[in-house]
Amino acid sequence: MEKQPKVTVIIGPNGSGKTQLMEQMRRRLASDRVRYLAFSDAYGPATDKAYYLQLRWNQHDIDQETPTVGKLLDNACQNTGTPQQEALRSHLYELFGMASLLDKYIILLSSGELRKFQIVRTLLSNPEVLILDNPFIGLDSKARRQLNELLHRLALEQNLRLYLVLSRSGDLPDYADEIIRTAEPDAPCQEVISMRHVTISYGERVILRDLNWQVNRGERWALLGENGSGKSTLLSLVCADNPQGYACDISLFGHKRGSGESIWEIKKHIGYVSPEMHRSYLRPLPTIQVVASGLKDTVGLYVRTTDAEQEQCRWWMRLFAIDHLADRLFTQLSSGEQRLVLVCRAFVKDPQLLILDEPLHGLDDHNRDLVRSIIEAFCLRPDKTLVMVTHYEEELPACINKKLYLSRQ
Repeated sequence: MEKQPKVTVIIGPNGSGKTQLMEQMRRRLASDRVRYLAFSDAYGPATDKAYYLQLRWNQHDIDQETPTVGKLLDNACQNTGTPQQEALRSHLYELFGMASLLDKYIILLSSGELRKFQIVRTLLSNPEVLILDNPFIGLDSKARRQLNELLHRLALEQNLRLYLVLSRSGDLPDYADEIIRTAEPDAPCQEVISMRHVTISYGERVILRDLNWQVNRGERWALLGENGSGKSTLLSLVCADNPQGYACDISLFGHKRGSGESIWEIKKHIGYVSPEMHRSYLRPLPTIQVVASGLKDTVGLYVRTTDAEQEQCRWWMRLFAIDHLADRLFTQLSSGEQRLVLVCRAFVKDPQLLILDEPLHGLDDHNRDLVRSIIEAFCLRPDKTLVMVTHYEEELPACINKKLYLSRQ
């Protein structure tokens, strides 16, 4: 039988997916015997209301009820004081040199001492799997060397599966049995939409004439104009639905149209809702399938979704207060409920670019306020770009910072 690794290192640059990989693994291992420790420069628990920046250097302000290291470790061993547990505690105290720390207030520990305490307290729960996220950050070279030696001994002496998540190649230990490297992702393109001298016509009728428009990452645009001014046509070019786009000077997400990318490579970055889309959903599908179709960029759902995708859909449906409609047929909903479902569909894959064509159409006051607040919250996040069409400027969310007015040709 192939020997299973005891120490796995996951290493890669910031934003390369290490955290997502660990979250997937934690869900897969789902057990009360899995422990995860994330180390950061923050000192102490964020929920400690009595903590302030200089507290560590103002010992006279420390509350007498503040626990010591020994007290906290005693609490970790409550109801498990078996001989085996006591033997484990003695071994860990010796292994991590804890004797000199037991009488210290937890708030007075250095970064290295705090790591030792956290690891020991976690190991006292006798986990089968221990995940340490960046355990070496903030430590001096001596402390890093000591912790590295301790982890090596831990892997050798304990019946434990150890995962180390690292960002620096210099922290890579030589005792790792398995190394997983995550690749640096492509940086989001600064230029999301670029149109240069775009003209669209049908026969002799010109819809868009010599249009120049650039949308950069993180901008929030309102697209305004009277009926027939070309707003929907413009959006069809962005969403790669209009074949005339191939004959125009258009770049989307840094790629020029017609340079070899498929429409699906474009659509995967975009969440979209429009009146035309609303008219396309005529089949009696369960509502959750309509929402899930936003993950696949299809009108209707033609592939089975995973459990994780189903939960993703239900999370967004709860946010839009339509989770109770999940199993109802879409065609049996009111028009306002249908519009909420389709707006939810636009958000479900957490897109880079959100295109909302009349998203509040047919909604009552309560639901208009709800959708507007969700749009606002979405756009507070970095690198999220919005294009919104409405005939009622008072419906625009406050996050809008750019406007494009189209005139009928």
